[in-house]
Amino acid sequence: MLTPAAWQAQSGEIATDHRVTVHVKPREGYPLQVLVRDNNIDQALRVLKKKMQREGVFREMKQRKSYEKPSERKNREKSEAIRRGRKLARKKAIREGLIPDPKKKLLDAKGKPGQRPGMGGERGGGSGERGAGDRGAPRRSF
Repeated sequence: MLTPAAWQAQSGEIATDHRVTVHVKPREGYPLQVLVRDNNIDQALRVLKKKMQREGVFREMKQRKSYEKPSERKNREKSEAIRRGRKLARKKAIREGLIPDPKKKLLDAKGKPGQRPGMGGERGGGSGERGAGDRGAPRRSF
């Protein structure tokens, strides 16, 4: 069976791209548009889903499942604004070097990334393999 693109090439037709417009209420004021290339609907749906996720459509649909009182809405929007402000301040402080970046792994003396406590090392704590060691034995705390 020929794919649509192969059939068009064999029949001499020119492959055309289709533009699909989805009318949701985006923030920028224009409808979401997805380009469907070579009749590849799966890829176009993935792109559409990603755009809708970025725009917050799924979050808004989930919120609108049930009624939200105006006072609850005001409190939610206020807390979201506070959260956004804290996030921006934290990013700014990281960028200026006032607080360390939590994403960077600090290297210990051996030159390896730091491990979680109790996952092996100089002072014991197991062999590092799951299921190995003294299964069923009581743990000692010093």
